[in-house]
Amino acid sequence: MAGNRKLSLIALGGNLPVDADAPQATLSKAIAALQAQDVRLRSVSRFFRTPCFPAGAGPDYVNAAVAVETALSAGDLLARLHEVEAQFARVREQRWGMRTLDLDLLDHGGAVLPDAAGYARWQGLPLERQMQEAPGQLILPHPRIQDRAFVLVPLKDIAPRWRHPVLQKTVTQMLADLPPEEVAEVVPL
Repeated sequence: MAGNRKLSLIALGGNLPVDADAPQATLSKAIAALQAQDVRLRSVSRFFRTPCFPAGAGPDYVNAAVAVETALSAGDLLARLHEVEAQFARVREQRWGMRTLDLDLLDHGGAVLPDAAGYARWQGLPLERQMQEAPGQLILPHPRIQDRAFVLVPLKDIAPRWRHPVLQKTVTQMLADLPPEEVAEVVPL
């Protein structure tokens, strides 16, 4: 990669329509909207259907992952993701609630932010606190990658050998650590 450009991994998801667009169309349009002079798309996973969490709480999700190359800082890239979410009527009312579009920055050139201790605090947060607390700053890599089949299955399409900079496990290894029934619920469209 040229200069200070970094490879970044982004997870996409949504389960609510935007205007007349089903979630799959919204994800396709969001991928197109991400691309700009300073963000170059490198690869796109297949789209997957994933049951809503918790089960029965709403329509199934559509999930995907993309790899982009960018010279933007992690914070600036996250701001770009939030701008794209806003273009597709994303409203942040409920943590882990239904949404038209969710773009999560998973990794930015292997950075660990804000630092190892800050990352460890969020990565080790008990589930009940995860559901209530949101970090006030960017945490990288995304602290829940290793727990989420709906992130890892699409990520395996585009970066199976990507190694988590803290856990030192590849996507394939993290997927193997999850319960098989959770992985089986993530089905290609």
